Amino acid sequence: MYIVRFGKLVGKLLYVVDAPHRRIVHRNLKFTHPDWSEIYIQQSSKRIFQNFGIAILEILQMSFFSCDDFLGRIRLVGEEHLYRALEKNKGLIIFSAHLGNWEAGLQYLTCFLNLPITGVAKKIRFKPLNRWTNRLRSRFGIRIIDKKGAFLEMQQTLRRGKILALLIDQSKSSEGIIVKFFDKLVRTTPAVAMLAIRCKSPVLPMFCARAQDGQLTIFVEPPLDIQRTRDLRSDLTQNTQMMTDVVENAVRKFSDQWLWLHKRWKKHYPLLYPEHLHRRRQRNEKKGQRLQF
Repeated sequence: MYIVRFGKLVGKLLYVVDAPHRRIVHRNLKFTHPDWSEIYIQQSSKRIFQNFGIAILEILQMSFFSCDDFLGRIRLVGEEHLYRALEKNKGLIIFSAHLGNWEAGLQYLTCFLNLPITGVAKKIRFKPLNRWTNRLRSRFGIRIIDKKGAFLEMQQTLRRGKILALLIDQSKSSEGIIVKFFDKLVRTTPAVAMLAIRCKSPVLPMFCARAQDGQLTIFVEPPLDIQRTRDLRSDLTQNTQMMTDVVENAVRKFSDQWLWLHKRWKKHYPLLYPEHLHRRRQRNEKKGQRLQF
C-alpha cells in the first residue's frame, strides 16, 4: 500500500527533524520499559514515528472516503459485543485511545451500524485545524461535543439510549483521578466510570490498529464488569483503573502504534520532561513580573 510506504517516509523525516518529540518518545519508552536496551528503544522510537506518519496520511486520505470506502478498507473484529450491548437499550459507552488510527474507528462504526454517534473531543487551539478536524469527524451522522464541560450532555446522550465515544488515554494534570499506567502514576478522567455507574450503560473498549497483515482492524472487546457499590469514590477509582489497564494491554500489544509523543507522566514525574519544566518556570517568572507592574 502506497500510504504505508509514504507514511513511513514521513515518519522517518519527522524522526530526524523533530528533536523535541524524539526526546519525549525516547524518555517515555525508557521510563516505562527499564529492561529495554538503548538500541531497542531507538529502534522502537523510529517505528513509532513511522506509524505516526502512516496515521497522518491515512487521516488525510479519509477526508475523501465515503461510507463504502470505510466499510471496504477496514476490518471489524468483535461485532457480536456491539450487538449485545445495543440490545440492552441503556445507551452505550465506547472508549478508546490514541492508538493506530484513532480517527478511523468512529467513522467506520457509524457507517457499519447506520446509527448516530456522539464523540467527545478536546478543541484544537489552531482554529483552522480545529474546523477541518470537526468537519472530518462529523460526517456520516457523528456529533462532536467539546470535552470541556461535556458531562451533562454525555449523560443525556446515554439517557436517550444513544452511543457515546471518547478517548481516555490523555488528561490534563489538573483533571481526573490518580491511577497507574505502566505501573507509573497518572491522572485519568473518571467520566466513563461515573457515566457507567449513573446510567447503567454497558462499556466497551474499542481500538483501531494495524493488524499483523497491515490492514486497519477495529478490535471490539467484551463489555467491562463495572463495579457498583455504595462507595462511589472506590468505584470510580477501581473502574477507572480497570479501563486504564485495558488501554495498557492494547498499547503493549500494539506498542509501536500508540502516541508516545505525549507527555503522559508530566504531573507526577516532571523531571522526565526537563524542557517542559523549564518552560513552565519561565511562564511563572513572566507572570510574576507582570504582577509587579
